[in-house]
Order: sequence, then structure tokens, then C-alpha cells
Amino acid sequence: MTAENAPLSTTPSVRVVVADDNPVVRAGLTALLSGREDITVVAEAADGHAAYEAAVHHRPDVILLDVRMPGVDGLAALPHLAGLAPVVMLTYSDEPEIVQEALRRGAGGYLVHGEFTVDELLSTVRDSVRGRAHFSPTAATAALAEIRDANASAHGTMPSIPPPPLDFRKQLSQLQSSVGHSRTGASAREGFRLSAREAEIMDHIASGMNNQQIAAACFISEKTVKNHINRIFAKLHSSSRAEAAAKWLGTAVTS
Repeated sequence: MTAENAPLSTTPSVRVVVADDNPVVRAGLTALLSGREDITVVAEAADGHAAYEAAVHHRPDVILLDVRMPGVDGLAALPHLAGLAPVVMLTYSDEPEIVQEALRRGAGGYLVHGEFTVDELLSTVRDSVRGRAHFSPTAATAALAEIRDANASAHGTMPSIPPPPLDFRKQLSQLQSSVGHSRTGASAREGFRLSAREAEIMDHIASGMNNQQIAAACFISEKTVKNHINRIFAKLHSSSRAEAAAKWLGTAVTS
């Protein structure tokens, strides 16, 4: 057989869509990946909507997706993209909550910029086609925490919660002892119009838990706890935890 008649390589090229709002990052990734014989970048996108359109049109084998992008961000687009091709989050966002949410929405891997080498990126792209997930160290830690929390919840175990701080209990006790019950707990709480999650957090506040303890008990971040507490204080017209707890327990002074 002559060289002219020799069969061409039948190894298919891995087709990739790169989605990132930073044009420098997109160009760098495209140049890096396109320099390999077995990888081809078929499209670039600057937001989640453009990534979805590119994926529908080009039918890639792998999608590299940033988290924070204008318009439709990566997390919002992720469930739609995951139905079209394996999605690997490739981002600077290393918050555990974001990593865990990305996994829940269908991400097949998570790489944080600065935590992987070029070879590791190439391996991630190639292995994603075979269904093999890759995680950079920070993302792997967050994924492990998610698994542990899920196991704890499934088996009815909860994180160890320290007792309420003495100063808070003393302050609340003083408020309670100075007044009588103005309304029954159930009827008072209905008037506050708290959501189920807000009511759960308010119960924890009334028991004396701090934000870190509440976050552990509810399996949410401390930032999320603070956001809930701000809304609770607004609904209860309170400026402190002790005041909110007294109103929640029906022991606040009434005019």
C-alpha cells in the first residue's frame, strides 16, 4: 500500500464550545485547545444564552462554562446545556455553595482557574467525553462536603451544635420576664408572614444559635443566613436578635 492510499486517522476530534464573558480568557482557551490535533473549538460564547445557541447549532462533545456572566449566567444555563453535552465549569468562582449548586444542576466537572495545569485541562476535556469527572482541589473539597451533608441528612444526623451563648439567653430572659404573653405564639407568628425557611431560622435565633450554627443546621451558607435574617428583622420590625426573638415568642412589650 502506497502512502497516498494509506487510510487517514479515524480518531474523531473532541468538539468544544468555550463560554466565558472575558474575551481574553476565551481567546486563550481557544488557542490552547485548538493547538491539539484531537481537540477542536467549534464556537465561543460570551453568556449562557449564546452558549446554548452554539451548543444547539454545533452539537459539541464538551462545553466549558464560566459561572458569572452577564445576562444569562452559567448556573442558569447549566441545566439546559447539560442535556446537550457534558459540561465542565471552568471559572474563578470557588465558593462551595456555587460548586455544589453546579453539581446539582448537572455539571460533569469543575475546574477553578489557578488550580489546574494545561495537561490537567486537556485531560478533563478528553475524559469528559468518556463520562469521567475532573475537579480541582477546591471544587473537590466542596463536592465531598455536599456528599457528607447528604449522607448526614439521609441518616437523620445533624452537625454538633454548641449551646446558646449565655449573654444572649440572659438578655432574652430579661425581656421575657418583664412582660406577659401578649398573644399566643401561633396567632402572632401568622401575622409576621415569614416563609417556611425564615420561620425555621427564626426558631434557631430564638433558641440562641449564632449565624454559623444556623448555617450548619440548615445546610446553607452564613451569607444566606444573613440575608434571611435581614428580611426577618424587616418583617418583625426588629433591630436586634433579642427583640426579634421576644416578638417571635410572643413576649414582646405591646403598646
